[in-house]
Amino acid sequence: MSSDVILRTERLGKRFRRRWAVRALNLEVPRGEVFGFLGPNGAGKSTTIRMLLSLVKPSEGRIELFGKELYSHRKDVLSRVGGLVESADFYQYLTARKNLDMIASLGGGLTRRAIDEVLNLVGLFPRAEDKVKTYSHGMKQRLGIAQALLGNPELIILDEPTTGLDPQGIKEVRELIRRLSKERAITVFLSSHLLSEIEQTATSMAIINMGELVVQGKVGALLNTGENVVKIDARPLEEARLLISKQQYVKGIKQINNTLEVNMPLDHAGELNTMLVRAGLEVYSLIPRRSLEDYFLSITDGSTDIR
Repeated sequence: MSSDVILRTERLGKRFRRRWAVRALNLEVPRGEVFGFLGPNGAGKSTTIRMLLSLVKPSEGRIELFGKELYSHRKDVLSRVGGLVESADFYQYLTARKNLDMIASLGGGLTRRAIDEVLNLVGLFPRAEDKVKTYSHGMKQRLGIAQALLGNPELIILDEPTTGLDPQGIKEVRELIRRLSKERAITVFLSSHLLSEIEQTATSMAIINMGELVVQGKVGALLNTGENVVKIDARPLEEARLLISKQQYVKGIKQINNTLEVNMPLDHAGELNTMLVRAGLEVYSLIPRRSLEDYFLSITDGSTDIR
């Protein structure tokens, strides 16, 4: 296993009776990155994560963590991994600090200073002595991430950490994940069904659908895959079509009802808008559409869970 790959699966699969929840899954997670694990609900993300954390035994294949086979070195490798599967679950009538202290005691215990450091990292130190029942859903999710950080893991695995959060809560968790990667050099394996979250947070990603890998690679490279489309609503429509068709960077144009869909590099969108306005046309909208988003929709049968 290469030293820059912290997690690898080889033909990993899990079957429940006759149904394969995950099949022949080959993943490589680079060290130090935020790795987005993307797919619609029911794609097999949670089952994969449970196998990575040794909560579910695979039906086939193998898992390597830190260059070692998981089940042959289970105690050693999992001591270097933290995890949050779906939503955090705590004793509601105990304080945040007491909850973390009890959890830490299962692994031999941590000093008060170490627990305070984790609480401070997730922004909960000022509320450390408050009972968890007084916490918002977003605060509980951050406490769940704090739990995953106990013991200074090198890798944390987060399963849908923004589920059920309001926009502010999503923003807080997103910023926290970025800090963990940049400031603490922690590798983050981030599962989500939201394309927008992965795009804004992850550096590498993999897409699965119906339990099988579709594609994986650097986020930037995947977002620039294939042709890009700019959807334009301008009047007069025919005049706009004629002007757009004359631009050298335009690879194709077609009319869909009263709008134009133009195949072109997205970095020319502003230039095109300026040209149309200067020509005296009324531009009601000019919307870049990523080809990867269309690709996601096509491979997931138009699932609205990818957005």
